[in-house]
Amino acid sequence: MAQTRLSTQLDETGSPLRCQLLVVDGPDAGRAVPLDVPRVAGTAASVDLQLTDDRVSSKHVRITPIDARFLVKDLESTNGTFFEGSKVQELEVSPGASLKLGRTTLRIEPQPRALDVRPSAARRFGELVGESLAMREIFAVLELAAQSDATVLVTGETGTGKELIARSLHEASTRRRGPFVAIDCGALPESLLDSELFGHVKGAFTGAQTDRKGAFLRADGGTLFLDELGRVSAAVQAKLLRVLEERKVKPVGADAERAVDVRVIAATPADLSASIASGAFRSDLYYRLSVLAFELPPLRSRREDIPLIVGELLRHRGLEVDGIEGPNLDRLKSHRWPGNVRELRNVIDRALVLSPGARRFGELKISLEASVGTGEVLGVRTDLPYKESKEAVLEVFERTYLRDLMARHRDNLSAAAREAGVDRKHWRTLLKKHDLFDGPDED
Repeated sequence: MAQTRLSTQLDETGSPLRCQLLVVDGPDAGRAVPLDVPRVAGTAASVDLQLTDDRVSSKHVRITPIDARFLVKDLESTNGTFFEGSKVQELEVSPGASLKLGRTTLRIEPQPRALDVRPSAARRFGELVGESLAMREIFAVLELAAQSDATVLVTGETGTGKELIARSLHEASTRRRGPFVAIDCGALPESLLDSELFGHVKGAFTGAQTDRKGAFLRADGGTLFLDELGRVSAAVQAKLLRVLEERKVKPVGADAERAVDVRVIAATPADLSASIASGAFRSDLYYRLSVLAFELPPLRSRREDIPLIVGELLRHRGLEVDGIEGPNLDRLKSHRWPGNVRELRNVIDRALVLSPGARRFGELKISLEASVGTGEVLGVRTDLPYKESKEAVLEVFERTYLRDLMARHRDNLSAAAREAGVDRKHWRTLLKKHDLFDGPDED
């Protein structure tokens, strides 16, 4: 039986590394599963790592973790399992080993590990505030991240403040004098996202009347924030990986690449593990992005931060910040905050509108009934067919959302679209649909 010569790998505590089985080459490149239990790879729908390679058997190979090593067992496959060029039936390998199955290459490699950092003594990082242990641990990571150009991946529910993290990190870094560019990858179709990220040259496609710098070039010397990254296509993922590895961008239709100096901060509302396992998101891109990775906790799990956040919101709006207590605070702390910090900000802004002349927190008329996600039924018509009833509810939602956001931004279309995470042209189209915009059309 062949034996690997790769050495056993341990973490700093002496414990075996947590590993994954990653497809590094072949039709399913980027797909992966954790190797925390025995895993079977093959083409059958019932296996742990399903492959589409027609030279791979339905149940081809089993990999079983044993302490710091892994037992590889070929399951009587048609075309065999190969290690270092030799066909094997059963052997033990260590992290870093590669296996060849048909046209597919698998590699056993370490998974990202949690950082062990002391909570920061600070209650603020840039525009972020918080005194909960969870937030002070994040501040500690951000303080370290600000001293480097490491790529960062932020996960967390919608409204937790992922873009605020990116902006604060940019301002605390040596890149603060460079540009900060934010792109909502989920708000653009693939055809536009390609051009938005990488740029294009004149004549590259119909409508490309001039050269356009993409986000990477616009952010040269600064920071690029990519939100909703989990929603981009496989083709865009491949281009992103190439740019991150080579630090060069090739605009659509261009003949030559251009070097870029950009720090990338990416964000997604959900853990990408399921998307990686299914092959929807490339694990090699994930590991390239997650040099530093952390999850922003939802507001409901850190209610002790609410007084600090409210104080910060009031300070920015010119009100006194002393006395964040009493019945108003009790009401805020008892709410479940499905919309997180964004919802809290909307509640405070609405309270200011409903409380003209108020100068302090206790004078505000706090209203939670109209908050996003409170479960309020928007006049559901059960006397109509399903499709018509759904359209009626969406009509009310769109109009209410559009009107509220435009009012809070004093009819600034660009600012409202940016907060909504919607392309400016699409935002204008929605406003016109509901007769909430009477400005001139734009090209």
